[in-house]
Amino acid sequence: MSTELLPPVAPDVLADAVEQLSARLRKKLDAAIAGCADQAAATADGAVEVRFGEDAAVTLRPGPSGAITAAEQAVCSCLLAPRCLHRAAVLGAAPIADGEGDAGGAEESGTDETDGSGPGREEGASAVPAAEVVTESVAPVALSAPQVRAASALWDAAAEALSAGVTAGGAVVQAELLRAAHTARLAGLPRAEAAALRVVRGLRAARERRGGQRLGDLAEAFRELLAGAALLASGSADVEAAGSARRVYEQGGSLRVYGLCREPVLSATGYGGVTTHLVGADGTGYTVSDVRPGGLARVKGAGSASVALGGAVLDHAGLARGGLRIVGATVSADGRLGAGRGVSATPLRGVDWSEKPAAALFARPVREAMADVLTEDTAPGLLGCDVEVIGAAGDCVVVRVAGEGPLLRLRPAHPHPELPHSANLRRIAEHPGLALRVLGRPDLDRAATLRPLAVGPVPGASATLRLPDGWKGHADLGYDRLQGEHFPRETAAAAAPEPVSAGPDPLADAPLWRVRRLLETGVAGGRRAVAEAGRGTDAASLAARLTGAGLGGAARLARNVTVEAGRRPRDAFGRLTDPSADAYARAWLASAVHLAAAERSLVAASWA
Repeated sequence: MSTELLPPVAPDVLADAVEQLSARLRKKLDAAIAGCADQAAATADGAVEVRFGEDAAVTLRPGPSGAITAAEQAVCSCLLAPRCLHRAAVLGAAPIADGEGDAGGAEESGTDETDGSGPGREEGASAVPAAEVVTESVAPVALSAPQVRAASALWDAAAEALSAGVTAGGAVVQAELLRAAHTARLAGLPRAEAAALRVVRGLRAARERRGGQRLGDLAEAFRELLAGAALLASGSADVEAAGSARRVYEQGGSLRVYGLCREPVLSATGYGGVTTHLVGADGTGYTVSDVRPGGLARVKGAGSASVALGGAVLDHAGLARGGLRIVGATVSADGRLGAGRGVSATPLRGVDWSEKPAAALFARPVREAMADVLTEDTAPGLLGCDVEVIGAAGDCVVVRVAGEGPLLRLRPAHPHPELPHSANLRRIAEHPGLALRVLGRPDLDRAATLRPLAVGPVPGASATLRLPDGWKGHADLGYDRLQGEHFPRETAAAAAPEPVSAGPDPLADAPLWRVRRLLETGVAGGRRAVAEAGRGTDAASLAARLTGAGLGGAARLARNVTVEAGRRPRDAFGRLTDPSADAYARAWLASAVHLAAAERSLVAASWA
């Protein structure tokens, strides 16, 4: 089903439309949604029309934002409107608009700036040392009663959606979750709202069987939503756990930043663009992003688009190999540079990866750097290391960290065939013995795996890359294409290289994959599927294998999931006495959280 013509719809508008349907019409909603997008046609006045035979037509007139944000912007010509199946079906077929809690749109481009209430510290390398600003410590503020109630309602909706699974998680279930997400936004819980929207999008993608949709990603989205909602609903969290509706930028003073590499960004929610990674004079990491609605074409074009930052004349390709002196810089908590009023920037000469401050990224031992990454709750930053290429193992390149370090697997940072990540790694794998400097992002879901964003020559090595002068010492794997002349002749394989071993994989060798399969079975088939799995011999086999491997905690929690899934007490008349999905959702969440922690420990061991 193509949704290119249909404008995105605000979650509360869709939830209201479904709520107005009668019980009889709700049963027909999923079937009515199928095919709606294919019938959409643009009108001369900029609206979108979907016809249902000769008797009814639904017209969508998006507002200035390009989204349907009010009920009157979606009109049906039938006699039952607005409580009709046609209108709800079209709204259900349209993409879900980003809530205020979602990162996306203008915020991703670095232009959506909000000044923080507290002063930041001056970063960087102005000629005069910066003065340290000390802020007064403030006690955390507890959540309000309306926020706790909104979080409890979101938990209930999420638990019901998990109990239904992909199989039964149609438009009605999704609408209930969207209703709870909208209530969470109104209560000031944008992080919880964003988590709910990710789950709804994942349910839609799984039901439509879109390419690239992984059941594991949806299971992770459920885990994040349930864990966040449970924490907020407990009343023990403070307002910081609620998140911020908009990215807050604080004053960063005067900065000198130098380009490291560019990274293509292509999201499943329809956003595309580029993020350029930078390093400050003190080694602090920064980013400048240009991500907006668009597909692959926008990703390719953004790589050489102008940088919207303080009137700088560089494009992203130039910034990745150059630098900027920024006056009046504004910086978000995650290192994103803002482009608000009062920010000015002038170009600087770029630095090679062998020069300060970039060289410090490759000087730190890998084990030490990964130990810090694995103890952080945020997304991993960039990791640099010098490696020697061993060869190809399946779809990855096996390398050894210089200095008798561990074996690593290099996997494409983005698997899209139109982006050169995979092709570049295949060419690198053809040169065993090649010395390579790699900058990438650790994959915390796989053992000893790095997703490289850029590569460069190793200083002083003879068998290393030979890049053009214009590339300034590194190749961006998502934009530049490595050719034969970029490699030394002595490392070229005379024939097709033999596959090599990637070494032991403690994550794959552990029986934890059986727990993951059980949890994903629940996401796919809902509570009934887990209950069925608990009645067969697979349940006993699961417990025996986990216990035999010393994973008794995982075995106990997995058994609790199957027990709660099958617990459906009924009275003498066969009616459910406890239809709530609360206990099942808590058991599923406990097992999912334990699984994530166990897998993280195994990943840490693989790097050591």
